[in-house]
Amino acid sequence: MKTYLVTGGAGFIGGNFVLLTLQKPGVKVINLDALTYAGNLDTLQSLSGNPNHIFVEGDIRDHDLVRSLFKDHSPDYVVNFAAESHVDRSIESPGDFILTNVVGTFEMLESARGHWLSLAGQAKEDFRFLHVSTDEVYGSLGKTGLFTETTPYAPNSPYSASKAGADHLARAYNRTFGLPVLTTNCSNNYGPFQFPEKLIPLVTGKALAGEPLPIYGDGQQVRDWLFVEDHCRAIQRVLEAGTPGEVYNIGGDSEKPNIEVVKTICRLLDEMAPERGPVPHEELITFVKDRPGHDRRYAIDASKIKKELSWKPENDFESGLRKTLRWYLDNSQWLERVMSGAYRGERLGLTD
Repeated sequence: MKTYLVTGGAGFIGGNFVLLTLQKPGVKVINLDALTYAGNLDTLQSLSGNPNHIFVEGDIRDHDLVRSLFKDHSPDYVVNFAAESHVDRSIESPGDFILTNVVGTFEMLESARGHWLSLAGQAKEDFRFLHVSTDEVYGSLGKTGLFTETTPYAPNSPYSASKAGADHLARAYNRTFGLPVLTTNCSNNYGPFQFPEKLIPLVTGKALAGEPLPIYGDGQQVRDWLFVEDHCRAIQRVLEAGTPGEVYNIGGDSEKPNIEVVKTICRLLDEMAPERGPVPHEELITFVKDRPGHDRRYAIDASKIKKELSWKPENDFESGLRKTLRWYLDNSQWLERVMSGAYRGERLGLTD
C-alpha cells in the first residue's frame, strides 16, 4: 500500500488527481484541504465510503496538524496542490496568497523534512515531495519563444510572485537539506470540477445562462491549455520516474488567444446545447477593461518531460474542451451549488 498525502485535494486539480490516483490498486490518499471558497467536497462525492480515502479539513499552515498527519500516516509521497490561485483575487487580497502559497509551502516542506529524516532504508530512498506550480512564475512572453525549465523567473502579479517564492523554497529544501523535492510548472488547466471564476467554466456558465461573456482587453492574451486529466497523469509520471531536484514543465501543446477559446466554447455550445442561451452564443461576447498587469502570452516547452519521462498529453484542445463542456452540461447541479456561495461570477481584481 502506497500512501499519498495530497494537499488541496478538494480543489480543481487536486480533486481530479485524487480521483485518478484512487483508481490504482494498493493506494491510500490522505487528503488535506481547508475548504476555502474553491474547495468543494462535491468533487469527492464518488469516494464516499472508500476506506482508502481519508479526508482531513485543515490548513497547510497548521504546524501541529501537518506534523500529526506525517506521524500518523507516514506518507510515501506528498503532492502539494494547496494554493490560492486566482490572479484577480491576488490583486484584491495579496496577503492571503503570501500566507497560503509561501508560508504554507514552508510548513509542508519543513514537516516533510522531519518525516523524511525519520525514515530509513528503502522508505527513505523512495520518499518524494512534489510541489505543483505554474508557468506564470516566468512572467510574460513576446510573440515568439517558449518557457523552459531554465527561463528566469519574472512574476508580474501577487499570485505568481507568491508561487515563485514557494518554488524557490522547494528548490532550497532540496539543495540545502537534500529533501527529494520535485517541482512541476504547468500551463492553464481546464476540465471537470473547475471553480467558475476561471475563464472556461465562467464563460460556459454565463453562456448557458444567456449572460454577457466578458473578454479582458482585446482578447489576444495567449495561453497554453492543458486538460486536467493529462496534467494529473503527468504528475503521476514525475512521481514515478522524475529525478529529485529537477523541474518539469507540463504543457498541453495548445496555444490559444483568449478570444479564440471563448469563440470555440460558443461554437461547441451552439452544437451541444442549442436550447440554452441564444444561438449563436457568440453574440454574448462583450469586451471589458483589461486586468491590471495582464501578462500577454504564456507558452510551455514540455520537451523535457516528453523526452525524459515519456509523457505527452492525450487530449488536444478541442477534444478536451468537448469533454469539459459535456461534464458541465451533465452536472449543472454541481455548478449551481458552488455558485450559491459568496462568488456569483462578478468581476474581480480591479485596482480602482
